[in-house]
Amino acid sequence: MADNSFAVGDKTVYPGHGVAEITGLEKREISGATMEFYVLRVLENNMKVMVPKQNASSVGLRKLVGDEEVAAVYDVLRHRGGKISTATWNRRYREYMEKIKTGSLVEIATVLRDLCLLRGDKELSFGERKMLDTARSFLVQELALAKGKDEAVVATELDELFA
Repeated sequence: MADNSFAVGDKTVYPGHGVAEITGLEKREISGATMEFYVLRVLENNMKVMVPKQNASSVGLRKLVGDEEVAAVYDVLRHRGGKISTATWNRRYREYMEKIKTGSLVEIATVLRDLCLLRGDKELSFGERKMLDTARSFLVQELALAKGKDEAVVATELDELFA
């Protein structure tokens, strides 16, 4: 497993919430034991989250993707002809939510790709549209930081892949 120690100011990914910034380290006493926590501020909504330092990897807290993963994400987004789940929309919704919750940018990219392609065939349900927005938002945020580009530029790149 990669080194999962973070410093104040680091940008990290908190699965299910997107990119977050480490704003502090705090010690708290819980049931008589002193624990150290990472204090995160989720960029999307400024929500404050505290993650026990020793649980950071088990909850999936990770560093931003590097160039290799960025390339893999774009490969996934460009791939056509794969089989899109033909399950009922609620089963598909559950499958896609599981992928988003992994925090893996490649998994999130498959969700965005499949929903964008599906949107070309039929009207997406409200839940699917919301999920598409979530996947797109997570991708745009992290790719923009990883590539050192403006979020609007990355958003346009993604939109053009499915135009």
